[in-house]
Amino acid sequence: MTTNTIKLDPLRLALRLVRHRSRLYLLNSLLWTAIHALPVAYGLLIKVLFDALSGEAAAGLTAWTLLVLVLSVDILRLTTLAAGEWFWSAYWLEMVLLMRRNLLSHLLRSPGTRRLRESPGEAVTHFRDDVNDIAEYVENWVDFWGLAVFALVALVVMLTVHPLLTVLVSIPLGLTLLLTNLLRPHIRSARRRSREATGRVTDFIGELFGSAQAIKIAGRERAALEHFKELNHCRRKAALKDALVTELFKSVTDNMVNVATGIILLLAATSLRDGSFTVGDFALFVAYLPRLTHIMSFIGAMMVQHKRTGISFERLLRLARDADPVALVTTRNLHLSGPIPAFLEERPAPLPLERLTVRGLHFTYPGSHTGLFELDLTLERGSFTVVTGRVGAGKTTLLRVLTGLLPKEGGEIRWNGELVEDPGSFFVPPRSAYTSQVPRLFSDTLRENIVMGRRHHEAQLQGAVELSVLAPDIDRLEHGLDTEVGSRGVKLSGGQVQRSAAARMFMRDAELLMFDDLSSALDGETERELWEGIFTRGTATCLVVSHRRAALQRADQIIVLKDGRVEACGTLSELLKTSSEMQHLWLEVPEVAG
Repeated sequence: MTTNTIKLDPLRLALRLVRHRSRLYLLNSLLWTAIHALPVAYGLLIKVLFDALSGEAAAGLTAWTLLVLVLSVDILRLTTLAAGEWFWSAYWLEMVLLMRRNLLSHLLRSPGTRRLRESPGEAVTHFRDDVNDIAEYVENWVDFWGLAVFALVALVVMLTVHPLLTVLVSIPLGLTLLLTNLLRPHIRSARRRSREATGRVTDFIGELFGSAQAIKIAGRERAALEHFKELNHCRRKAALKDALVTELFKSVTDNMVNVATGIILLLAATSLRDGSFTVGDFALFVAYLPRLTHIMSFIGAMMVQHKRTGISFERLLRLARDADPVALVTTRNLHLSGPIPAFLEERPAPLPLERLTVRGLHFTYPGSHTGLFELDLTLERGSFTVVTGRVGAGKTTLLRVLTGLLPKEGGEIRWNGELVEDPGSFFVPPRSAYTSQVPRLFSDTLRENIVMGRRHHEAQLQGAVELSVLAPDIDRLEHGLDTEVGSRGVKLSGGQVQRSAAARMFMRDAELLMFDDLSSALDGETERELWEGIFTRGTATCLVVSHRRAALQRADQIIVLKDGRVEACGTLSELLKTSSEMQHLWLEVPEVAG
């Protein structure tokens, strides 16, 4: 069985998925087969009951006895239904949890770049809606067997009672199946548009909160709110169309039952008078028809769901980037019962850095001519290298390509002479640590933002705090390290956020520290203490993107970038004599953003 074959066949992937807790899946299948098949007995008892009430039944059971049997069947079905709902809820939750766990595991551990192709809102939609669509497909197969048993037995019974009438009332049922196939694409399209419109609203909300300060500074609050209203208006229209099409479909299919009942009344009148078609037979047909109509609609929906499931798998694979589709449905122990296993921190083996060499590094942004071009770089152990340049020179891009956050298109990276095949998996603690230009903090305590759930000694934490020059600020916070920092660290100043990110780096004991304009929000004295602390530590190798004089003056070597290429390389004194670009940066541009 090849990967491509599995990828194109949702049924085979679903079969692999039900291997997770297969006994629980089998129990659910048996329970729901009984739930869907029991109405066959209900219809037969209704027939005998009405025949008994009309005096057309053979001698035997009384009407009261039959009524008790009907109620007993109902009670049995309700009891089975309660058990089925209980066990299916447990299985459903485990199934979606398994798929989301496998998907997240691949995103965190797979080789290659970790950058998501879609927006965070769209990625959440994949985790929520696409996984739910696959689970609904599995649920369809749980229901299918009981519904198939009911349909088969019910049609056989109806054919036995009145073959011609059974054939005639099957026509509306066939029309229901045809209508389902005709309308389902429109329903799916309306639902997709509704989801996309909702995704645009949630994406904008995230962007709105992330750029609230910029909007206020620009005085564009009203424009932002107007755009938000427009997005919401589009979402309401899409949701209304989705609901309208769905309810229209439901209304038409439900009325097919009334059409079939009318056919029975019209054609069975003569048979009722001559006694060849009893009141009980009529009650039997009326009891079976709604469920048979539902089954026809269900079969059409199941065929559509099969296609939707294939699309959902493709969307998940697009998010997971070249993942084996089987890996998304592979069964694993989720530890939902029994003792919770101890947390094991997965860290690669320490590998002391002696020399890092980069040769011919190449990357271009899609649809543009910007990026990195044939870039060379050498870092010696314990060195302090500063990368500088104008806006758009490629400074941040260099760090992101080096760490695997952007995929390199050419060149090689060697750690102590050994080729690094996958930078994204290699450049992690304890080999390296990276702080982005805009550090991200979580809505938690300052302590948790620094340690990130890692086991640590208090002395190690205090050392990282001291090294990042954060201790004086912590003393002024209401609850010290246990102060809640708010969403994205909103309760902290820009400098405090940057130094918190630095403390997080220092907790990792990494060989290579990469800073992207870390000191841009620091005053001169704090920045001086920060770099002096790192120098005093003396063991780590630093690669720093900065335009600040304090960092440039400390540097063992400075790499000047221009248009994605190395314009010059050397010490500050050398570059100020030989490089016009460095002279311009030093004298004319006091602040250069990455």
